[in-house]
Amino acid sequence: MEIRPATVDDVPDVLPLVRKICQLHERWDPARFRTIENPELQYENWLKQRATDPRSVFLVAAHDNQIVGYVVCTIEKEIPIYWMPECGWIHDLWIEPDYRNEGWGRQMTLLVVERFKTLGVRQIRLQTATKNEVARHLFQSCGFRPCCTEMLMELP
Repeated sequence: MEIRPATVDDVPDVLPLVRKICQLHERWDPARFRTIENPELQYENWLKQRATDPRSVFLVAAHDNQIVGYVVCTIEKEIPIYWMPECGWIHDLWIEPDYRNEGWGRQMTLLVVERFKTLGVRQIRLQTATKNEVARHLFQSCGFRPCCTEMLMELP
């Protein structure tokens, strides 16, 4: 398997993986993660921008020229009351089930960390679904720590 920077030409092959991650989150918590129809289409232009933005990190994992994983990250501004003016943000990390437990998610995460370091980023953040124990374990093994809990209340 090869991990490399994504290109605009990779985006059509990443979109089905985006759909899968959206479906998984929606199954875990439909109140929080319910999506519009074909949510991956909303990602298309955004991913193309990430592929050409020097301050974004967008990597793909390919096996036999087939994309089987991706990670997409941006640098986000913080609100002005905090000392950290901006931080890296890992939005999505997906590895197809047949390629999991082989270290590809960890390798992609560590490549993201290195890329953000070269961009001068001093803090990286992410969110994981409460039910996603595997992701929490992966990110903690890469040096991340829990820092807050998102809570939800549904109103009638």
